[in-house]
Amino acid sequence: MTQTMTFDRGFEFMRYHLLHKELGMETYFCDPQAPWQKGAVECNNNRIRRFLPREVDLKNVSDADIYDISVIMNNTPRRCLGYRTPQEIMDEHLHKAR
Repeated sequence: MTQTMTFDRGFEFMRYHLLHKELGMETYFCDPQAPWQKGAVECNNNRIRRFLPREVDLKNVSDADIYDISVIMNNTPRRCLGYRTPQEIMDEHLHKAR
């Protein structure tokens, strides 16, 4: 289970203290103008940019396109997962939960 979470300084995280109260999770906030402090999010944003560069108008991207990108991303091995894919990890967790 996730033990820590790092947030931007947006209003959407104003109830962050509930994560600690309800789940025992430690929370942190990035310094201003320091998005690299949220490594996992920024890494995934960079991966997505391979498929959807900044100049792409998202209004022109279909749900099917988004689904196809997610399939590719979830089936790409990651070093941080021991060269397993996110899909393999999820399948393993779901199998254990049965």
